[in-house]
Amino acid sequence: MNNIKKKILVMSGKGGVGKSTVAVNLAVWLSMQNKKVGLLDVDIHGPSVPKLLNLDKEMIQGRDNEIEPVRYSDTLSVMSIGFMLPDDSKPVIWRGPMKHTLIKQFVTDVQWGELDYLIVDCPPGTGDEPLSIVQLLENPDGAVIVTTPQQIAVIDVKKCITFCRQLNLPVLGVVENMSGLICPHCQKKVDIFKSGGGEQLALDFNVPFLGRIPIDTEMVAACDSGQPFMNPDNKSMTVQIIETAFKPLLETNENNNLSENNKMKIAIPLTDGQLSSHFGHCEQFAIIDADKDKKKILNIDLVTPPPHEPGLLPKWLHELEVNTILAGGMGQRAIQLFEQNQIDVVVGVSSGTAEEIVSAYLNQVLQSGENVCDH
Repeated sequence: MNNIKKKILVMSGKGGVGKSTVAVNLAVWLSMQNKKVGLLDVDIHGPSVPKLLNLDKEMIQGRDNEIEPVRYSDTLSVMSIGFMLPDDSKPVIWRGPMKHTLIKQFVTDVQWGELDYLIVDCPPGTGDEPLSIVQLLENPDGAVIVTTPQQIAVIDVKKCITFCRQLNLPVLGVVENMSGLICPHCQKKVDIFKSGGGEQLALDFNVPFLGRIPIDTEMVAACDSGQPFMNPDNKSMTVQIIETAFKPLLETNENNNLSENNKMKIAIPLTDGQLSSHFGHCEQFAIIDADKDKKKILNIDLVTPPPHEPGLLPKWLHELEVNTILAGGMGQRAIQLFEQNQIDVVVGVSSGTAEEIVSAYLNQVLQSGENVCDH
């Protein structure tokens, strides 16, 4: 795993949302960007990746106690339990421990070589397989969450985002798949499952929204024939939409090439754009992504806190993946609650804008005094 630069999971709390299609086309698209890519299918009971890549007749090979992945191209390698089954009607009737053992082999015994990206196609839900792969990869870079627009899917996908946060797995973004049908005759879009459920989900959890991918009859045909929809010759409007959804994943991983130890997410309470002296009753929080080693601010988001209730802010900021708070003053009980949520607190900051305070903090010149809690 040390030879793999980036590890991204594609997940959903709901089956049938097109998660495997997104994973396959993301892996193929990344390989088209001259990246070395591995695609790992950990859906033990319903492996779709071999069929989607027209590799369902392939069988894995091993040598020197190592497993060779199946080569789709010079830049894309694939592994799935589907390569081990005699035919596509053979069920895998296993309990959790056996599934964990197989996934561990896929991680430790497959000769992946040096990769820029490992894309992991997870089964729906938050059970054995997703839990095993997150733990075995140790520090995956994050998850792409796939949903369809309708509420029956969104409700289940919410659990998937909560699962990620409980395991400290960053959510890289939400994809709203099957978001409307592109009519093959008039090219107009028809919202079969409504629209906007995925975007609202991303907004509710304060995670990036990557975009809407419509139902396209050409994509359906490509999946059935084992030909990835993303290919250099396909210039359709849907391909352009998918590229727009995928590009932030490439840009984020290239521009913010941080180890877990370098990542910081800092929260600062603000009133009228300045540091607020009333921490629990501030108008906004500035949520700032920063590179600790490069002493660089990467992104600033202004978010409105929930209505003030005792003990609510520590949980809320933890869910936003904040790991540091810079504040003027705070009561000792509040500091203890933040520390219990793995959030460091620096108090005694006098004044300034969020950008000024964080820049001073990163450059180790932040002036702080006594913890004066005036509320």
